Amino acid sequence: MRHLLNVQIAILLAAATAGAAQLTVVGVEPTPNVLGPRNAPIVVHFDRPVDRASVTDLSFWAFAHWSGAVSGTFSFSNGDRTVTLTPDRDFFAAEQVMVILSHDLVAADTSPMRSGGYSYRFMTRSKSARMDFRRIDSLSTRTTPAQGSRAYGGVAADVNHDGWADLTIVNEDTADLRVFLNKADGTGLFHDFLTPPSPVQDRASPSEPADFDRDGITDICVANLNTNTVSVLRGRGDGTFDPQQIIPVGLLPRGIVVLDVDGDGDLDIVNTNANSSNMSLLINDGAGVFSPAIFFEGGGAAEWGLAAADMNSDGILDLVVGARSSRDVHILTGNGDGTFTHASQFNAVGSIWVLNACGDLNGDGTVDVATANSSNNTGTILFGDGAGTLTSATTYTGMSFPISTDVGDLDGDGDLDWIVSSFSGDWRIYTNDGSGVFTLDQIIAAPSSASCAIIVDLDNDHRADLALIDELRDVVLLELNWCYPDCDDDDVLDIFDFLCFQNSFVLGESYACDCDPAPACDIFDFLCFQNAFVGGCP
Repeated sequence: MRHLLNVQIAILLAAATAGAAQLTVVGVEPTPNVLGPRNAPIVVHFDRPVDRASVTDLSFWAFAHWSGAVSGTFSFSNGDRTVTLTPDRDFFAAEQVMVILSHDLVAADTSPMRSGGYSYRFMTRSKSARMDFRRIDSLSTRTTPAQGSRAYGGVAADVNHDGWADLTIVNEDTADLRVFLNKADGTGLFHDFLTPPSPVQDRASPSEPADFDRDGITDICVANLNTNTVSVLRGRGDGTFDPQQIIPVGLLPRGIVVLDVDGDGDLDIVNTNANSSNMSLLINDGAGVFSPAIFFEGGGAAEWGLAAADMNSDGILDLVVGARSSRDVHILTGNGDGTFTHASQFNAVGSIWVLNACGDLNGDGTVDVATANSSNNTGTILFGDGAGTLTSATTYTGMSFPISTDVGDLDGDGDLDWIVSSFSGDWRIYTNDGSGVFTLDQIIAAPSSASCAIIVDLDNDHRADLALIDELRDVVLLELNWCYPDCDDDDVLDIFDFLCFQNSFVLGESYACDCDPAPACDIFDFLCFQNAFVGGCP
C-alpha cells in the first residue's frame, strides 16, 4: 500500500514538474535575419506539443513591413510540436517580416510560453535585376507649387489592402500624411495624393507602419519634433486614417520603432528623445490605444537614431540606439516585461542621424547595423556577433550630410545592398559582395535634398524598386529596377518570354514593352529586348 502511494506521489510530482516547465521555441523557419522566399510559410518548432486551442491569430501572428498583417491558416505536424502559418498571399519582395508569439500560447501539458513571448524577423528575397533604375514619375506632395510641405520620409505600406504598395509621405511643415495609392496596374505609377491629408503634429518626421489594433489593416505612428509628441493613426482600409491619438513624449523625439515589449502579442512603441536625452515607451492596450509615456535611459548623450532587432538571439527584440552627441551606438536588450537592460556601447565614429539594425550584412546569420553620420559626412557598418555586441565600425566616406540609411537586396543576388541619402548631396547605392564589404555602384542626383529612400517593389514584378524623397523640392522620385527579358514573370528566361514581349509589342502595351529609354513602344524597344534576351538578365 505504501509502495502504491509513493508511486502515485511520484506521478503527481512528475506531472507538476512538467506543467511548471515552459513551452519553448526550439527552431523557426525562415531562419531569423536571412532572406527568405516571398511565399515562405512561417514555421515554429516547439519542444513539446502545443494546445491547438491556444494557437490563434492573436497569440501567433506576423506583420510584414510593406504588405501588412499576415492572414492565413494554421496547420500542425510533428505530434503538434510544429505549428505552420501559411499566408493567404505572398510577401512583397525585399520586405521585413516580424513574427510575434505571445505568452498566451500553451502546451498540451498546460505549461505556458514564457511571459516575454517570442519574436523574430526575416527579410524576403527579390528577383535578379541589373540595378538599371529608370525614373518613371515624380510625385509632388504640394497642394500648390508655392506651398512647401517639406516631405520628410514615409512608408510604402499597402494601406488599402489591394496587394500593391502605396506611399504614405510624412510632411513636416504641413503637419500631415499624404497618401498616394498605387494604380495597381503593373506600371509602378500612382494616383495623386488623397485629400484631405491626415493631420499629425508640427514637424512630423520619423514613422513606422504596424497593425496596432489587430484588425488586419495597416496603421502608422509618427514622431512630431516640435510638439514633443507621438501620433498614432489607425487605418480604415481605404487609404485614409482615423483621427490621431496624440501622446506626449520627451523633448525632440527623433527615432521611432514598433515591437512587442511585454510578450502580450500586440505592438508597442519606443522612441528616442534627443533634447531630454532619454527614451519613451508607449504600451499598447491591445486595441491600439496607448499608455502615457514611460521614460528610461538610452545610455548616450542625445539619443537620436533607433532600431529594433534581436541582437542577442534570445527571441526577444532589443533596441539599437544611436546617440548623436556622444557619437556611439548602444544595445539595450529586451527583458520581455516592458523593460530593457543596457548591454553594450560602441564608437560610431560620427554623429548619428539615423541607424538601421538591418539584418545580416555579412552572411553569418546575425544582425548588423548601418548608420548615417550627418555632420561627419560618413556612413558606418558595425557587425553583430549574435550575443549583443558589435565590431568596430567600418567607415565609408564621400557623403554630404547623410541623414538616412536603408538596406535591401537591390540586385537579387541574395545579400543586402545599401543606400545612403544625403541632405546636401544625393542618393548613393552600394553593392554588397556577400561578406559585408560594400562598393559604390551608382549615384542618383537629387533635385535639391535627398532625405530618404524607400526600397519597395512598386510594380509587383518581385524586384526591389526605389521611391526617393527630396524634402526641399517635395517630390518622390519613382525609380523602377528594370530587367527586361523575364516578360512572363516566371523567374525563367526562355522562348516564352520572347513571345510574351512580342505580344505586348503588337498590342502596344507600352508599360510592358518599353525597353529603351525613350517613352514609346516602337521598333527600338523590340531590338532592345532582343539584345537583352540574347545577353541574359542581369
